[in-house]
Amino acid sequence: MGLGEVPEAWGPSVVTIGVFDGVHLGHQRILARAAAAAGELGLPLAVVTFDPHPAEVVRPGSHPRLLCSLRRRVQLLGDLGADAVCVLEFTPEFSRLAPDEFVRAVLADRLHARRVVVGENFRFGYRAAGDLALLAELGEKYDFRAEGVPLLAHDGITMSSSAIRDRVAAGDVAGAARGLGRPHRVEGVVVRGARRGRALGFPTANLETAEHTAIPADGVYAGWLASLDADGLQAERWPAAISVGTNPTFDGRHRVVEAYALDRDDLDLYGVHAAVDFAGRLRGMARFDSVDELIAQMRLDVAETRALLAAAG
Repeated sequence: MGLGEVPEAWGPSVVTIGVFDGVHLGHQRILARAAAAAGELGLPLAVVTFDPHPAEVVRPGSHPRLLCSLRRRVQLLGDLGADAVCVLEFTPEFSRLAPDEFVRAVLADRLHARRVVVGENFRFGYRAAGDLALLAELGEKYDFRAEGVPLLAHDGITMSSSAIRDRVAAGDVAGAARGLGRPHRVEGVVVRGARRGRALGFPTANLETAEHTAIPADGVYAGWLASLDADGLQAERWPAAISVGTNPTFDGRHRVVEAYALDRDDLDLYGVHAAVDFAGRLRGMARFDSVDELIAQMRLDVAETRALLAAAG
């Protein structure tokens, strides 16, 4: 819901704020503390997030690669205890709100915040002028308490969406999964491709992904293919060998994400909204001198996929 959809009868609440792209382990720590505070106070938990990504508005053309769709972000936030997710449209006008205006309009007037839980590096308002100290000061004015949650670090590196995007871009999907607390997922509608996979004995589902999706580096991966229902929830799931790239053996020009559900040649997923979850990288993309060489390598890829997924449990 947006601010205009907040019910008039909405009472006091605990609020947490952030883009939460990927809803990674660092975000999950903030959500856990906010949910605990909501339980302590006997209040609902409202999560405030933004769409489009603020960087796209503040730095037009920056195109941050998104770790999950807005719909999946809302689902994940709900799974972590959010009673309501308020999606604010991040416009140039909104970006120019002074910190006091943002707090008054969003936290005080609409959500009636009594506790606001954020990461300790939280910034808000025009030119990111507001910080945790200012939020606490404004909390005294607007009758809420601000609480900062220490950031999560791994191997001395602070957990962040940008760091996980870098791992995805490098093809380190196992590293991305460690930061996310689950496999990195790419969603899209299954569309008709060149149908070469079926002729080779490995029919694939080709995903048409949304613009600016965080797609792993070109290569072959082990993971899962899932069909999603109308609400974006998983319906069925199959172990899969996944290819990302341009199909250089056939002089392809367009980068595609395609998945072969192991041992399944009977799936008809055209037009279905589907998801690919990446468990591990098998190899880089390669050009083969013959179709027979490609088929032989694909058989090896399938065997390695089985082994990797079996080891992953």
